[in-house]
Amino acid sequence: MTKKILVLPGDGIGQEIVAEAVKVLDALKTDGLDVELDEALVGGTAYDEHGTPLPAETLDLAREADAILLGAVGGYKWESLEIAVRPEKGLLGLRSELELFANLRPAILYPQLADASTLKPEVVSGLDIMIVRELTGGIYFGQPRGIRTREDGQREGYNTLVYSESEIERIARVAFDIARKRNHKVCSVDKANVLECTELWREVTTTVGKEYDDVALSHMYVDNAAMQLVREPRQFDVMVTTNMFGDILSDAAAMLTGSIGMLPSASLDAHGKGMYEPIHGSAPDIAGQNVANPLATILSVAMMLRYSLDEPDMADRIEQAVNTVLDQGLRTADIFQEGTQKVGTSEMGDAVLKAL
Repeated sequence: MTKKILVLPGDGIGQEIVAEAVKVLDALKTDGLDVELDEALVGGTAYDEHGTPLPAETLDLAREADAILLGAVGGYKWESLEIAVRPEKGLLGLRSELELFANLRPAILYPQLADASTLKPEVVSGLDIMIVRELTGGIYFGQPRGIRTREDGQREGYNTLVYSESEIERIARVAFDIARKRNHKVCSVDKANVLECTELWREVTTTVGKEYDDVALSHMYVDNAAMQLVREPRQFDVMVTTNMFGDILSDAAAMLTGSIGMLPSASLDAHGKGMYEPIHGSAPDIAGQNVANPLATILSVAMMLRYSLDEPDMADRIEQAVNTVLDQGLRTADIFQEGTQKVGTSEMGDAVLKAL
C-alpha cells in the first residue's frame, strides 16, 4: 500500500536541505519504496502567502499523511510579527493538532567527527544518547499565559507549567520501551526540588519504572544534567524530560557531536505516525548560499523509514551512506577541518546519493 509523505520545506535553509533529502527519497522510490510525496507551506513562507503560519490546507494534508518531513521555520524577517502568527506557531500547531507528543532526539558522535567536538575526544568518543522530550505539554502550551499590566503599572509576562499524570505516563513508557532496545538505562530529568509539577513528574515516572524491572531508572535535576552532559556524557543512555528541559538539553547534547547540523529528530504520536526534522533552525544568515549541512535532514528520512514506514533496511542504507561520505572526508562548513574536503549543500547530497 502506497504511503503518503508530506514535505514541508519551511523557511531559510529548510528549502535547500529538504531538497537534498527528497533526492534520497526519490532514489529509494526507484528501488521499490512505495511512497507518494505532497508538498505544502508552513512557517514564514506560509504567512507570506496565506497570512497564517499553518494554513488549513497544510494541516489537512498533514492529517492525511503517514509521515511528514519538515525543514525548518522562522527567521529575522518575521520576528516583528505578533506572536500568534509567528512562523514557530505553525510548528507548534502541527505538534499539537497531530498529537505528536514524543520527541526523539538522538545525539550520536560519528567517529569521523570526534575531533570536531568542542570536548576532548576521550570524553565524547562513542557517544550515543537518546533524549526523549515530551512535546505537546508543559510550559510551551500551558494556560493561562500572556503579558498583563499590574496594579502598580508594571507589565509582567506569565506562563504556566502544567502536566497531567497521563501525559507523564505516556512519555515515560516511550522512554522505557526505547531503553529496552538499547542499554536498559533511563535517566529522568526534572526540577522536583523546587517545581511541584516536576515533583509529580518524578512520582509518576518512578511508578511506571516499576513495570520495567529490566531497565535501571535514575533521576537527575536539570541543572546537574546539563553539567553532566559536558562532564561525562557517556554515562547517559536514554534521557526523558519535559518539553522545555528537553529543548535545552538536546541542543546542548547536539554540540557534543561536533555540529547541530548532524542530528535528526522524530516527533511521534501514539500510533507511530511522525514528523521528522533536523534539530537545528532555519539559519537565515546562510540561507541560499549552498553551505548548509543537509545530513541531519537526510538522517531524519532514515528515522522516518524506521519509525513510521517500517522500512528498517532502507534506513540502514541511508545511515551507511552518510558514514561512507564522512569516511571519504567530505565536509560541509560546519564540520570542516584541515585535511578534509569542504563541499556545499547540494554536493553533499549528491555524495550521499552516490554512496547510497
